[in-house]
Amino acid sequence: MGRIIAIANQKGGVGKTTTAINLASCLAEKGKRVLAIDMDSQGNMTSGFGIDREEVEYSIYDTLTGSANLGQCMILDVIDNLSLVPSSQNLSGVEVDFIDIDKPQFVLKSIVRNIRKKFDFIIIDCPPALGMLTINSLTAADTVIVPIQCEFYALEGLSQLIYTIDMIKKKLNKNLEIEGIVFTMYDSRNNLSQEVVDNVRENLDEIIYDTVVPRNVRLAEAPSFGLPINLYDSRSTGALAYRNLADEVIKNKLFQ
Repeated sequence: MGRIIAIANQKGGVGKTTTAINLASCLAEKGKRVLAIDMDSQGNMTSGFGIDREEVEYSIYDTLTGSANLGQCMILDVIDNLSLVPSSQNLSGVEVDFIDIDKPQFVLKSIVRNIRKKFDFIIIDCPPALGMLTINSLTAADTVIVPIQCEFYALEGLSQLIYTIDMIKKKLNKNLEIEGIVFTMYDSRNNLSQEVVDNVRENLDEIIYDTVVPRNVRLAEAPSFGLPINLYDSRSTGALAYRNLADEVIKNKLFQ
């Protein structure tokens, strides 16, 4: 049975989509069967895998609204072992479409329930907001990975996200857990980065991954070439970091 992991943080610019793309790709590189689902109307995960969302026939929007099934939306083998369900601009208005749907919080869960056994991991890139798309993603997921940028306001909004996760666990998905927190955009030349890491480790009881993703030029360049970092520059520090994170995710003690 595949593990469904939502990558979530309502604060933008923290490396959420970068983590979703590169974790999914590095899991696939390790031989895991991976499905990546882009639940963000900005479509950055879609373009990060080299897919023009304007050219796709069907997207996750069509699946959520019932006009296409998941198989029709899925782009198979975007890279070895990894398939993608792309986003589209229409996704930004999906909450209006949900008005007439009974129990709209469970739409995505009902969609992925029947295909999860075909994959080892399903990675969902959530939008940077705590709206219905994120609620759908968290209701469908087994766990949540929360990327946190190594900056002064790193904890801003995190308490709200944890509160939301707790509420969804109580009311919609009793099995939901925070799989872990991963630090991103770490700058070893900046004392503040290490202070943020130390502060979070001292104040949070959640699992914090040992992997710290560095601020890396090659990592920032990769999306413009439509490639995950392990294919764009396999020897970069960014690629090494996400390979290490993939190892940690595979070995997470929640699933041992």
